[in-house]
This record gives sequence, structure tokens and C-alpha cells, in this order.
Amino acid sequence: MMKIYTKDSLIKEFRAIAQKGWIPNARHGNSGGIGNTLEDLLEIEENNLPIPNAAEWELKAQRLNTSSLTTLFHTEPSPRAVKFVPQILLLNYGWQHQEA
Repeated sequence: MMKIYTKDSLIKEFRAIAQKGWIPNARHGNSGGIGNTLEDLLEIEENNLPIPNAAEWELKAQRLNTSSLTTLFHTEPSPRAVKFVPQILLLNYGWQHQEA
């Protein structure tokens, strides 16, 4: 069962995690491994749903000294049945992931 956090309890957990010091990445080779490791530590079930993963907050994590961008939202426009993103936007404006 997934834990449910209030704002105060989530802050308390973040502080406890910070006190642990260096924590190795639990998901080597995964570009989202840092965030997955944080979810593991917080006992938050991994999902790719466009909803917050800790009560009303969506957690974001990033490696130090990186130039990579952080996705703040990712929503496919309606109507989804026409597959506008994969059939039009990605073909015309997307680029292949360098590690894919």
C-alpha cells in the first residue's frame, strides 16, 4: 500500500532522506533513475499517469551539474483518438532520444 503524505509529513521525509547522505541510484541506466530512487525511498508507487504522485504534488528530481531539461507537464491535446502528438507533432517537431 502506498503512503499518503501531508505537506508537513512529506517535508519531514525529505529531511530524513537528506540526513542519510549519499544514496546510490536504485535504477542504473534509467534516465529517470533519480526520481525513481526518490519514489522508492518515499514508498510511492511508480506510475506514468498525468497526476501528482505525492498527495497534491508531483515530485521532480534532477542530477547535479546537468544541462538536461525538466518536464513540468506532458499532456496530449484532445481529442486523443486522432493521435495528434505521435502522428503530427513528433514527426514534424520531435527528435530521437540520443540513448534510445
